[in-house]
Amino acid sequence: MAYDEKMAYQVRELIAKRTDNVVEKAMFGGLCFMVEDKMCIGVKKDNLMLRLDPEVYTEEIEKDGRKPMIHGGKVVMSYLFLDYDQIHTHSDLIHFVNLALDYNPHAPLSKAKQKMKG
Repeated sequence: MAYDEKMAYQVRELIAKRTDNVVEKAMFGGLCFMVEDKMCIGVKKDNLMLRLDPEVYTEEIEKDGRKPMIHGGKVVMSYLFLDYDQIHTHSDLIHFVNLALDYNPHAPLSKAKQKMKG
């Protein structure tokens, strides 16, 4: 599995300051942090995957170093990849991790998990 272990450690520490309801899963060629049973943040070799509020996503996707998540040939709204070179300081990392964690309580469960609960 190719992901940045130093970045994963930093993200893990930041998430732990806000919640202990997190599971780490190998996913998308990286490490995904599932918070409250929802995909929240992923760490890859060269970028972070962030699940963001749709309004925040719309603002962020227009900036340099951001790419949409594409699955099955379609853009997956609210998920974006952020190149590591756009994270200049630890404060920047805190900001991006908090954007994802702030949206997580409002993010819907996956359709499969909705069926399991319903």
